[in-house]
Amino acid sequence: MVWDDDDDSWFADCPVVLDFDEERLEVNHQKFDDLSITWCTIDVTRAPLWPTSDGFLLSWRDDAPARLAAWRGQRIEAVEILEYAGGNLADSSVALGLRFADGWLTIYNALDENGIEAGELSPQYRRHQLR
Repeated sequence: MVWDDDDDSWFADCPVVLDFDEERLEVNHQKFDDLSITWCTIDVTRAPLWPTSDGFLLSWRDDAPARLAAWRGQRIEAVEILEYAGGNLADSSVALGLRFADGWLTIYNALDENGIEAGELSPQYRRHQLR
């Protein structure tokens, strides 16, 4: 995850990178409808670059938030593309659902940045299972 070192918080505008024994899944939401899912294209040993001159001091950290750390070392049991259908501005936005033994990790579009939910999938998602 990319952190804003000035206030010691997750910088949700940068990609979420999940490391699986040297294979990295990279997920990034931007704008209201763009989702990028890539494998091993981001070099997390280099400082993240931010295109504006806002003065952010950013760095990659592998000490994931507690809600993600519980899944360290676990295997993904299922992957689903999720389509939001909650009856508001976010309708039709796409999220990525990863099922672990202890529940789901959902990386969703938080209206121009990444959002993360842990636990059960929201019933407001239409589920599209990948095989």
